[in-house]
Amino acid sequence: MHNKTLIELSRALHQRECSSVELTRYFLERIKTHDTQLNSFITQTPELALAQAQAADERLNNGTAQPLTGIPIAHKDIFCTQGVKTSCGSKMLDNFIAPYNATVVEKCQAAGMVMLGKTNMDEFAMGSSNETSFYGPVKNPWDTQTVPGGSSGGGAAAVAARLTPIATGTDTGGSIRQPASLCGITGFKPTYGRVSRYGMIAFASSLDQGGPLGRSAEDVALLLNVITGFDERDSTSLEHPQEDYTAHLNDSIEGLKIGLPKEYFSEGIDAGVGNALETAIKEFEQAGATLHDIHLPHSHLAIPVYYIIAPAECSSNLSRYDGVRFGHRCEQPQDLMDLYKRSRGEGFGPEVKRRIMIGTYALSAGYYDAYYLKAQQIRRLISKDFTQAFEQVDVILGPTSPTTAFKIGEKIDDPVTMYLSDINTISVNLAGLPALSIPAGFAEQRPVGLQLIGNYLKEAQLLNIAHQYQQRTDWHQQQPPQFQ
Repeated sequence: MHNKTLIELSRALHQRECSSVELTRYFLERIKTHDTQLNSFITQTPELALAQAQAADERLNNGTAQPLTGIPIAHKDIFCTQGVKTSCGSKMLDNFIAPYNATVVEKCQAAGMVMLGKTNMDEFAMGSSNETSFYGPVKNPWDTQTVPGGSSGGGAAAVAARLTPIATGTDTGGSIRQPASLCGITGFKPTYGRVSRYGMIAFASSLDQGGPLGRSAEDVALLLNVITGFDERDSTSLEHPQEDYTAHLNDSIEGLKIGLPKEYFSEGIDAGVGNALETAIKEFEQAGATLHDIHLPHSHLAIPVYYIIAPAECSSNLSRYDGVRFGHRCEQPQDLMDLYKRSRGEGFGPEVKRRIMIGTYALSAGYYDAYYLKAQQIRRLISKDFTQAFEQVDVILGPTSPTTAFKIGEKIDDPVTMYLSDINTISVNLAGLPALSIPAGFAEQRPVGLQLIGNYLKEAQLLNIAHQYQQRTDWHQQQPPQFQ
């Protein structure tokens, strides 16, 4: 059952070959059996899942079901879920029971999907390895000595190990695509504003974007159909007509112009990753696509720009966690200042504290113009590079991550090296573009991810290209041996 695609599961449910309750019990049992090795879930919700599955079966029986009704899903623990702990991977919110549902969760429930639980993540989505979680690191199903990537590593690991058919994640600087690459699955970061941020706990508001983690482009397209759309409760939500992202999956990609930025294939990329990408590029050529060398001249500035803008916004967003209204509160504070200091000192982990301090410094009097304002100006140049590139090509291709999964603990004490893990993904968030990562082979028995970047609102085109590649290859069907 865990080997079936979303289309196959949906067909089985609608044709009553199995019930949603049976399917849900099956995946709950897989989580119970295997997640002790992975730590991919923070909270499991078996009682809620079975109640939702029973409701889904009623809809399937009375003819009011939608395509994904009855399908189990796991939500990143950054999405508020009414009556269920929403921790954001932090001690600060270890006792927080969300009083409402995020729009993404609301839409999934309205479609009749079944929530298996909340997946582990880097604390407040800050990290590239899923090692900063208060609940311990997630392990990569392909090699449990290695990281799954972050911050959506719990969802990526759970999908890769077939503990859930599909999962939600969030992407601030690559946090859907990078773990998708390291875990050998498909991860999609939509155009900024396509997926509502209402009820998604904020890290960096101008960069955060929710999206799906699935086994294939087709699975991802099916969930995108559910979670996208305008939301008046989110001031950054795009008013754009709803699309069916599965409608053009089978279109030919003959004549497609693929841009290859020399900056993405320079020093720093592992030889095995480079070899896998070369093979993948040949597949696109055989499918009728043409290759074009392009230049993204400001891409080398993406990391310094990101690590000023993101911490600045994080400093502002996380100021609300003060021990007064909700979240962690220290024991027996002596006065208000002691309450603030100890509650924040005890509640936040080292990486979150580091970014808050950087952001506060960048926004402080005398430094705002020199750092934050300058970073925003360069951000505009990075966005302009993409605009000019898309005048020449339809899509941009490169490695999602310059390396495969690295060992747990290998980079945790070297923040700068860790930050470089996202060198190929950060520019996309700064520009607000859609992008996805798909499996493209292996290097030393670890998955390699290929990144496709599209122009604004070109999600359907990206999914079409990815699907056509996956029709010609079987990398997305590979499973970690010990979780088959």
